[in-house]
Amino acid sequence: MSSQVSADLVPVQDNNMSKENWHLADFDPDMWGDIILSSPAETDMDAGTQLEYEELKEEVRRMVVTNMDKPSQKVHVIDAVQRLGVAYHFEKEIEEALQIINHAQVDDDLYTTAVRFRLLREHGFNVHCDTFNKFKDENGKFKESLIGDVKGILELYEAANFQVHGDNILEEALSFTKFHLKLAEPKADYPLSTQIVDALNRPLLKSLPRVVARTYIPIYEGYGTLDQNLLKFAKLDFRTVQHVHKEEIRR
Repeated sequence: MSSQVSADLVPVQDNNMSKENWHLADFDPDMWGDIILSSPAETDMDAGTQLEYEELKEEVRRMVVTNMDKPSQKVHVIDAVQRLGVAYHFEKEIEEALQIINHAQVDDDLYTTAVRFRLLREHGFNVHCDTFNKFKDENGKFKESLIGDVKGILELYEAANFQVHGDNILEEALSFTKFHLKLAEPKADYPLSTQIVDALNRPLLKSLPRVVARTYIPIYEGYGTLDQNLLKFAKLDFRTVQHVHKEEIRR
């Protein structure tokens, strides 16, 4: 299977927080059709593949609902499930997991803090940006020591794009992260370099879910710490969804 495939992400849920102040993106109206129609033709899954698909789906569901030693582990599972485009299968389970994460003490590292904030705000939880104050120095500036944590800065950048009116710290974070990501990108190895370029061109908030998933699969593979069941399920799910979309477009 091609590593350039994926599936739809679930739309952002509207829980406790208004998104009226989030930036909207403008997309080429032909983009959606071009991505689908330019991909290789796929047929319906045979019985054996369908069985594998259902088994993998249940395995991913267990990943989402199973209690883990640290809340940070569940944060990263949900983030991967969303970016790989299969979250729409597990809306209820993800919502329940985020309810727990919202009240849990999560690791203090920048990467996890930023991913947690983004996921909660994306799903409408009323999470405050003051959580990022711990990454500032006595002068109220983001600590210089953060510069070496490129993955953390990248996630802070993604989180900062979810700012609403009055989130001054996220405005500062956006400026800080953009500057240092542009410096880090030429020196970063693949797949981090590609992830930085993609994020700077179009952050998660402003990107089409299908495009996020389609570009994230090779990145997910490239890091080498992937879950094979989740990866296989994302690819099989893409084949199914893409086939349906192509048939609809050709009608």
